[in-house]
Amino acid sequence: MLALKLAYKNLIGAGLRTWLNVFVLSLSFVIIIWHKGMLDGWDRQARTDMIAWECGGGQYWQKDYDPYDPYSLTSSHAPVPPSFLAPLRQGKMTAILVTQGSIYPGGRVQSVLIKGIEPEQKILSLPSAVLDSASAGIPVLIGQNMARANRLKTGDVFSMRWRTAGGAFDASDAVVVGIFKSNVPSVDAGQLWVALPTLQKMLDMPGQATLLITSAVNEHPPAIDGWKYRNLEFLLADVENIIKAKTAGGAVLWFILMLLAMLAILDTQVLSIFRRQKEIGTCIALGMTKGQVIRLFTLEGAMHSLFAAVLAFIWGTPLLYLQAKNGIRMPVKGQDFGVSMADVLYPTYGISLILTTTLIVLLTTTIVSYLPSRKIARMNPTEAIRGKIQ
Repeated sequence: MLALKLAYKNLIGAGLRTWLNVFVLSLSFVIIIWHKGMLDGWDRQARTDMIAWECGGGQYWQKDYDPYDPYSLTSSHAPVPPSFLAPLRQGKMTAILVTQGSIYPGGRVQSVLIKGIEPEQKILSLPSAVLDSASAGIPVLIGQNMARANRLKTGDVFSMRWRTAGGAFDASDAVVVGIFKSNVPSVDAGQLWVALPTLQKMLDMPGQATLLITSAVNEHPPAIDGWKYRNLEFLLADVENIIKAKTAGGAVLWFILMLLAMLAILDTQVLSIFRRQKEIGTCIALGMTKGQVIRLFTLEGAMHSLFAAVLAFIWGTPLLYLQAKNGIRMPVKGQDFGVSMADVLYPTYGISLILTTTLIVLLTTTIVSYLPSRKIARMNPTEAIRGKIQ
């Protein structure tokens, strides 16, 4: 208790030097928590959006399907297994058929993926119900980015060409019956959504599908011959890898911030020991052991982080709260880079994040404060009182 009181009085007596160090440390506290909160918020938003718009509770892929290999689309379709017909009728599962095609909006040509989905499905957030409408051409649903890239709007008519199961090319007019907004580029960029029965008829593939999306997570999915089950861990791996890469890059920023703060603490401790030689010698001469004096100086350095935590709480809490409530508008669209990112990100600050950051800063500050304090162990009390360090 005595060492705690002495450390507190010494820090307060140091005046401006103490509060400058405390302010620098508080900056490190707030910036580290803010940056990690941004990544956690992005991770949560991306997972939520991808589950809602694309992944569902999990997916069965036809054994030849590879989303990164367009050449696999010609063979990646098969009749829906009989065991899945009941879940499909009950709305617990929805089927998707995927093929390649071309569109000709405004005299231009663009390759697209044509995806058939059941209009009555409720598993994905896609407004597929609009596909169940009568029109002069094939009703299609597109995303906002797809519409902007091809200068399309609701009601526009354009030519669409595809290849049937027999290898013959066919074409027809398509009508845009709906445009949706999504943060998931994999359901928007370069894609057309049509009613599943319509696409099956277009491709001459009755009752066939490429994907089967479940509504709920299945920890023990049944094995189906010719189909591969993909759980959420597999489906969300890409976005998780991006978050991990960003976290690793952020660690460099955290290290620089901590390095600057620790350098200030180290300089302060070295200067303090140099200027307080007589005080140290007097304390040892009056009966304090060298170990007690070392603990006193170490405690003084560690208390910087405690003061910084309090200061960071005072000015950082309202700032982080406002950002978590109102979000941070991103200057670029995540869809332009092929990643799931909302226009406004909402940081997530958990108790574990705050406690972990506080513990790391406290531990680092304590170690940095202890290192120069070891010099006290080599002091001769008589020489120290005279102001000379051996």
